[in-house]
Amino acid sequence: MYAITIPEPGGPEALVWAEVPDPVPGEGEVLVEVAASAVNRADLLQRQGFYDPPPGSSRYPGLECSGRIAALGPGVSGWSVGDEVCALLSGGGYAEKVAVPAGQLMPVPDGMDLVTAASLPEVTATVWSNVFMIAHLRPGETLLLHGGASGIGTMAIQLAKAVGARVAVTAGGPEKLAHCAQLGADILIDYREQDFVQELRKATGGAGADVILDIIGAKYLDRNVKALAVNGRLAVIGMQGGVKGELNLGALMKKRAAITATSLRMRPLGEKAAIVSAVREHVWPLIGTGRVRPVVDRVVPMAEAAEAHRVLEAGGHVGKILLTTA
Repeated sequence: MYAITIPEPGGPEALVWAEVPDPVPGEGEVLVEVAASAVNRADLLQRQGFYDPPPGSSRYPGLECSGRIAALGPGVSGWSVGDEVCALLSGGGYAEKVAVPAGQLMPVPDGMDLVTAASLPEVTATVWSNVFMIAHLRPGETLLLHGGASGIGTMAIQLAKAVGARVAVTAGGPEKLAHCAQLGADILIDYREQDFVQELRKATGGAGADVILDIIGAKYLDRNVKALAVNGRLAVIGMQGGVKGELNLGALMKKRAAITATSLRMRPLGEKAAIVSAVREHVWPLIGTGRVRPVVDRVVPMAEAAEAHRVLEAGGHVGKILLTTA
C-alpha cells in the first residue's frame, strides 16, 4: 500500500507519499481500506517532530478515517467485511489501509457519503467527551468556543445548540463569524478586534460562560478564568498559545470554577471505546436526521497532503480539510 511518511521532521514538504508494508490487524482489530482521512493540528505537530504517536500505534499521521472493512482480526464480532465505517485513530489515517481497534469504529451515518464521514470521528469524540461528558454543558447554559470556525468549533456550535445551550464564539474576521452565525452561534466575537472577556460579559449581563472549550492554552488562561461564570468549567484541548501560563487560584476559587485539560489521542483504548460508544448514542442520531452536519472546507488527494497542511497552517479555511485516496 501507499501512505504518507515523514522521513525527517520539517515543513509540509516533509510529507512523502511512499510505498510501505500493509498493516495486519491484531487481536480485537479490523483492517480498513481507507477512502478518506482528515487533517488535524496534531498532524502538523507530528510532521514537525513534536507529537509522536502512542507506543504501538501506526507511525503515519492521521487521527481519523472512513472506509470499508477489509478483514477482521481475531476476537472481533459485530462487524463484517465490506461494512462502511469511520474510525477514531491514534495514527495511520494518511494511508490506503489502517488497522483499527474495533471499539473505535462507527458506522457511516445514514444519508452521508463515505468521504464526508471521515470528517466526523475526531471532532465528535473531542467535543462530546470534553463539553458534555467532562464539562457537563446543560440546556440554558452558555458555551464559549475559541476557534468557532474550525472543525472542532463548527461541530461544537451545532451540538451545543441541539441540547439547548447558548453559544458564544471567537473567530478571526467577519467572514468566519458569519459562518458561525449560520450554524447557530448567538454571540460573535472577532478576537482580532475585540476583547472576548468584555464582549462576553456584555452579552451575558456580566455572568460569563458556564463552559469554555479552549484550543489556545497558556495565552488565554488568565482571560478564560475571567470569562468564566460562577461554577464555570474550562476545558483546555489545545496549546496553540503556549504550554505555560500563570493561574490566579484566588480568582478560580472565588468562582468555584474548574479547569480540565485532555488529549484524546493518548487515552487508553477502553476510554476511547467509551467515548465512541457515547458519540454513537448521542451524536449519531442528530447527524442521521440532518440536525447536525460536518462542515467540510475542501477535499484534497492524499498524495498532496502537503498542500492540505499548508491550507490548515494558513488559517483561512472553515471546518474540516479532507484527504481522499480515490
